[in-house]
Amino acid sequence: MRHESAVVIGGSLAGLAAARALAGHFERVVVIERDELADDTEPRRGVPQGGHGHVLLVAGQRALDALFPGLMAELVAAGAAEFDPGLGLAFSRFGAIWPRVRTELRLVTASRPLLERAVRRRVRALAGVELRTGVAVAALVGDGERIAGVRLDDDTVLAADLVADCSGRGGRSQQWLRDLGHPVPHVTEMKIGVGYATRLYRRRPDDLGDARAAFALPDPPAQLRAGLALPVEGDRWVVSLGGWHNAFPRDETAFAAHAAALPHPGLASIVADGEALSDLTVCTLPVSRRRHFERLRGVPAGYLALGDAVCSFNPIYGQGMTCAAVEAVELGDLLERHTAVTAALSLDYFRRAARIVATPWRFASGGDFAYPQTEGARPLGAGLLNAYARRVQLASMRNPDVRRVFTSVQHLIMDPAALTSPAMIAKVLRTR
Repeated sequence: MRHESAVVIGGSLAGLAAARALAGHFERVVVIERDELADDTEPRRGVPQGGHGHVLLVAGQRALDALFPGLMAELVAAGAAEFDPGLGLAFSRFGAIWPRVRTELRLVTASRPLLERAVRRRVRALAGVELRTGVAVAALVGDGERIAGVRLDDDTVLAADLVADCSGRGGRSQQWLRDLGHPVPHVTEMKIGVGYATRLYRRRPDDLGDARAAFALPDPPAQLRAGLALPVEGDRWVVSLGGWHNAFPRDETAFAAHAAALPHPGLASIVADGEALSDLTVCTLPVSRRRHFERLRGVPAGYLALGDAVCSFNPIYGQGMTCAAVEAVELGDLLERHTAVTAALSLDYFRRAARIVATPWRFASGGDFAYPQTEGARPLGAGLLNAYARRVQLASMRNPDVRRVFTSVQHLIMDPAALTSPAMIAKVLRTR
């Protein structure tokens, strides 16, 4: 069934993916974005982390390719890198660079501006979709039963059968729903004190030996620092150096010292000897936040949320864009199944979204609580999960079968139950 109109709040990746899912079911879709969107390579103001290293996990790449067929190939043609993460990514943890293992997975790495520009171009070409920029949403409109549209900051009202909230971690929909008398979801927060600094460098063929990218993670709780060198279009490296609980650089001297302290020598070499192509930019994300819409007894008809408006992850784990893309695919599937925009549709969607974010949230929060400085509601069994996760990672350094399963779970294409099957537990415990 086709409906009349939908409004998407936010023109970032979550909003663009949502617009694509809605376009097949609504005569008119309007995407509202407060930024002016230029088709250039500069990060936009509304995405403070836009110039930093971004990774779409394999599940996210597959979701975006389902929404926008051929998108990954288009990015590669535009200069994005492509490699098997088990072979091309030099991953360092526990004092060693892990051995290479063929996983048969394909990872495409590009800058956030290139990815958004490619997706935005495709969304603008969709029939019935309007991308309205330079204007902000001031409130939701509706009554106690349903959301019926949005009020813009110029006092214009846009009526809509459905509003998709993709306003991100800083969105105000919690207050907007409360103002209309709707219940608001419980929010889980973790204070993680994460930040990172990023700089672009000229990419040379031998910077990382035969590796295509490098990622160094700390061994908590004693170590706090992480680092990433990601190949992107234009023969450039995006080098992002960060850490937990304020253990991240804020100036060039600290940036160089941070790189030198990481266990992967390639990161220090790029920073010390490479040709810098940009100034240093710093981003802080002190809190991870999850909104539990799925727990509400009453969900208003005509309202959905995607991306960071549902769950804002620790960015070091690279899960946010992937979850947003998968949520958009699920939304499209639900619109095929539901014949009307009702509260049942909203509840069904929020339950699916909760399942999508459950695994990455559990792993991210478990990892964050490996640090005693982390504040928040500690997940049940976090200590046991962390202990077993450590054993799995140590086994992954020696057992290729464990490594392949671990990598597939990391990229959200395999159920984490695969890591706790009797056969896998036996392999993990047997591996010295």
